[in-house]
Amino acid sequence: MKSTFQSVRFFAILSVIAIHAVGTRFAKSQEAPPQDPARQQRPRRIEEPGRAEESGDVVRIDTDLVPIDVAVTDGQGRPVKNLTAGDFRIFEDGVERHIAFFNLERRGGDNRPIAVVFALDISGSMSPKELERLRSAMQAFVEHLGDRTSLFSVIAFGMSAKTIQSFTNDRQKLERAFDRLAREPNGLSTHTYDAVDDAVRMLVRHAPKTKERRLIRRAVVVVTDGFPVGDTVAPATVIERANAADVTVFTVTMPSYSRLLSTADNAPLPTPLDVSGLVEKTGGTNVYATERNFDPLFKSIAEEVASTYVLAFYPSSESKRDGKVHTLRVQGPNGLTLRQSRQEYKNDGK
Repeated sequence: MKSTFQSVRFFAILSVIAIHAVGTRFAKSQEAPPQDPARQQRPRRIEEPGRAEESGDVVRIDTDLVPIDVAVTDGQGRPVKNLTAGDFRIFEDGVERHIAFFNLERRGGDNRPIAVVFALDISGSMSPKELERLRSAMQAFVEHLGDRTSLFSVIAFGMSAKTIQSFTNDRQKLERAFDRLAREPNGLSTHTYDAVDDAVRMLVRHAPKTKERRLIRRAVVVVTDGFPVGDTVAPATVIERANAADVTVFTVTMPSYSRLLSTADNAPLPTPLDVSGLVEKTGGTNVYATERNFDPLFKSIAEEVASTYVLAFYPSSESKRDGKVHTLRVQGPNGLTLRQSRQEYKNDGK
């Protein structure tokens, strides 16, 4: 009898163990399967190429995303606006990356917001007549971008750089700022790079990368004679900071320079500012003001500011936030000229 009782007890214990094992296995089968560590990344909310260009919207851009502004022009220098994501290729350190986002200005939806800082040379090399014509040209620039959400600021520089007008979309405030421009007749220095550096800092502080769920186009328009003197910030440092902030620099070289130095065919010689690479390495352009009316030049810059493509990619898992500098190259259709907003970036996750 005792032996029978022990046998029954033994089989009961075995049954409990079996039931527990089956229950544990069933519970584990209901859990999500383990993911590959490479896939365990925070969700990325961004529209696929093609969808963004239809909606004209940029949604919750992931901080890992690397955006590049690309201006495309034809043989006559006219903006090309009919390209698609398939017409471009992005290379990081020579390795092609998938285009995670693509958008073109003025194609569907609302226009892209723009923030622009005018950095104006008021040193003694600028003539009073040039300053007068400059005021009209800047007004033409602002009017050309009047159909979009825009912010403008004005910095004057000579022996030092100072803010004449902080960011505003009030036309009357800009008018009064232009009226306050005063030439420095005895200026001994022209702090161009310091002024651009201040402009980049202003854009970082007061013009966030996104507004109303759209990437902001950030630019600095420098009007100068092209001869920086006495700067405390090196050109390479300004370029690096502009690239990190996604800021494009455009320059307008005034006639006070171009009339003095030119080649046999009347083409202006490159200025020290041109040679620094500030414009090329930030994706901008330089124009030489040789006509009495500067308005067309400023309108052409405004058109380019408002006609860029936005391409973006996610860096590889190996290079993600490694703190190193990586080269960037954008390739497009043959026969067209491409200018990208930056040729390298530092992958520090900021």
